Amino acid sequence: MSDHTISVTLTQIAKMIDHSLLHPTMTDSDIVSGLRTARESNVATACVKPYLIPLAKKELSGSDVQVCPVIGFPHGNSTTEIKVNEAIAAAEAGGSEIDMVINIGKALGGDWEYVSQEIDAINRAVVSRGAILKVIFENDYLESEHIIELCKICTKLEVAFVKTSTGYGFVKQTDGSYNYLGATIKDLKLMRAHSGPGVQIKAAGGVRTLDDLLHVMSIGVTRIGATATVAILNAAKARGIGEQPVTVSFQPMTEKAGGY
Repeated sequence: MSDHTISVTLTQIAKMIDHSLLHPTMTDSDIVSGLRTARESNVATACVKPYLIPLAKKELSGSDVQVCPVIGFPHGNSTTEIKVNEAIAAAEAGGSEIDMVINIGKALGGDWEYVSQEIDAINRAVVSRGAILKVIFENDYLESEHIIELCKICTKLEVAFVKTSTGYGFVKQTDGSYNYLGATIKDLKLMRAHSGPGVQIKAAGGVRTLDDLLHVMSIGVTRIGATATVAILNAAKARGIGEQPVTVSFQPMTEKAGGY
């Protein structure tokens, strides 16, 4: 008998999900459809590009699904001043959770003062406007020591969440192709171990199935970014998960082809 089990409800699973509507080719009609999915699925948030905040507010009005805009997305290379202003505009337009991308090159270069000051400035701007901040590391570009240092910085600055990936951090492979792993169990465990208890963990990129969600939940992740929201929730219902807590087993991500 597998020891990979967890007790959950359908609402708990839904409220683990930030429904991602971030692909660059999405039209307004695609976004409206996605926002209706987010509303009907009763997820935690709909994750949108900044220009879509008014539309998201309109479509999600009357529900408790929050609007989660992204800033400095997906590469984090704008100046700190621009990122702060973008965060302020996003919060004032109605974003209640703001996902930002760090300056990856500065992290890789070890300029931790720059990285820390930028996160601090954005966090202060967001929190002072009644929103919370999720800090995206883009782990595919980083080594474990960078991830650990970022967790320490975010803990000191009391950010709400640290997040693995944008889902768009494609890295050139040895064969010339571009791909990414996104959220891995190894990195998620590392982030949980080195973040303070007040900092939550968001897994994004590669969490595509109910089993994936249950596995990351079991190691302390409290939010995921997902495009496969409907499939995940339908799988949960098919497995007998409803509004009363039920214990279910899951296939760990480490056993999957291509593994983590």
